[in-house]
Amino acid sequence: MMTLAPVVLFVYNRPYHLARVLESLRQNPEARDTSLIVFSDGPRDERDRVAVEAVRGVVHEARGFGTVQVCSSPINRGLSRSIIHGVTEVLQQHDRVIVLEDDLVVSPSFLGFMNRGLQEFAADERVAAVHAYMYPIRDRLPDVFFLPMTDCLGWGTWRRAWALFEPDGKVLLDRIHRQGLAHEFDLGGAYPFVRMLRRQVEGKNDSWAIRWYASMFLAGKLGLFPGRSYVNHIGGDGSGTHCGLFSEIEVECLCEQVSFEVRSVQPDPVARAIVAKYLRSLRWRRLLRRIWSRCHL
Repeated sequence: MMTLAPVVLFVYNRPYHLARVLESLRQNPEARDTSLIVFSDGPRDERDRVAVEAVRGVVHEARGFGTVQVCSSPINRGLSRSIIHGVTEVLQQHDRVIVLEDDLVVSPSFLGFMNRGLQEFAADERVAAVHAYMYPIRDRLPDVFFLPMTDCLGWGTWRRAWALFEPDGKVLLDRIHRQGLAHEFDLGGAYPFVRMLRRQVEGKNDSWAIRWYASMFLAGKLGLFPGRSYVNHIGGDGSGTHCGLFSEIEVECLCEQVSFEVRSVQPDPVARAIVAKYLRSLRWRRLLRRIWSRCHL
């Protein structure tokens, strides 16, 4: 019998987005037997208080799940601290977890896919995480494959893997440089992940996800990915704290579950090359957009 992982949902001040996320989750057959644990961050200032209270009202009205537990913070932790605190707390009580944020609409097959992956590789120390998101890539990818990286748009992990998380970005950055792994960490120079980690160390971003990726990368762990996405990111409309206006990662959600047949638990070189090609193009599109905006100020 399959063990259903609790879904941990992190919310802040977007009631409309949250309502869409909850409705999409309810469309999953497994939802009625799934524990939903919501971490609601506190307002940063009085301007956010009304929206935060509206979000908590939406959560308290949530139906269609096995249980709903709401953890409301009286203070503003920020997304990074909230996720690290919440995932750590839930994994003290459960051996696996599925993590969502309040701008991720999911497919009706999302919970089936995630729970199948978490069950299939629960005892395999080589695998650190299961992911439900894939970029809008036109090239043909395998149904499922492994990469030596992690993602943050709809993912799941186990207590054993989260125990390897290193919250100190400087420790991670030093190890990457000392071991000569910067180029590999950037997926062969496809995307500036090292720069993102350096900026976290310098206090210029507060990314928990880059530290999670670096922790698993340095531990030699793998992430399982789908060839097509079970998650769509709807936060690129300017409403998010960290996203701004950015719709290039929006996708159509896959509704049917795919086969879990993988030949071996190791990085797929073809899939890696395809993902790297997309990230390289994404990097240049972002750079050109920044140049264009500066030239038209």
